[in-house]
Amino acid sequence: MLVKNPQFEISAVSPKQYPQNDLPQIVLVGKSNVGKSSFINTMINRKKLARTSSEPGKTRQINFYNIDQKFYFVDLPGYGYSKMSKQEQVKVGEFIEEYLSKTNKISLIIFLIDIRHSPTENDKLMYNYIINTKRPFLLVANKADKIAPTKVLDTCLSLQKEINPLMDATILPFSSEKKIYTDEVWNFIEMILRT
Repeated sequence: MLVKNPQFEISAVSPKQYPQNDLPQIVLVGKSNVGKSSFINTMINRKKLARTSSEPGKTRQINFYNIDQKFYFVDLPGYGYSKMSKQEQVKVGEFIEEYLSKTNKISLIIFLIDIRHSPTENDKLMYNYIINTKRPFLLVANKADKIAPTKVLDTCLSLQKEINPLMDATILPFSSEKKIYTDEVWNFIEMILRT
């Protein structure tokens, strides 16, 4: 997909702040520092539309990016960041859950995991939560540039066996660093938007 005019629209912490239109929403979830903001920038071929940071836990609100008036990328705060106070973690958890449970415009959940590591307990909890929403989702094994190209597909397969034992979900590798595998992810997104 050729993206011409992506815009950051709003940061929200409650439903009254969400965009009030019918554009489909594609939501990014994953642990802190897994690369959700970098994923958005890579997909839309912009360097700094989504704010990235090497410091985990930077995204503390729900960020809505309007992609050419066709759909939103919605960047949720990461989970599992230990330096965030317990109180903050609870607060962030509550508005993530509120968003995921109350928004009826979600067309796809993109669940990013780090290709180099086994899924954490938090990853497994998030996976089960996503399954229970009954919404379409895509597993993205990010940071694929960090392992040998010949090992990427096998690693994706073993990650999937761990987090999705039924092997009935789609998992795709991705690398923001090298800007590879974007076409496969766009194909999946476009297929969802057409349905």
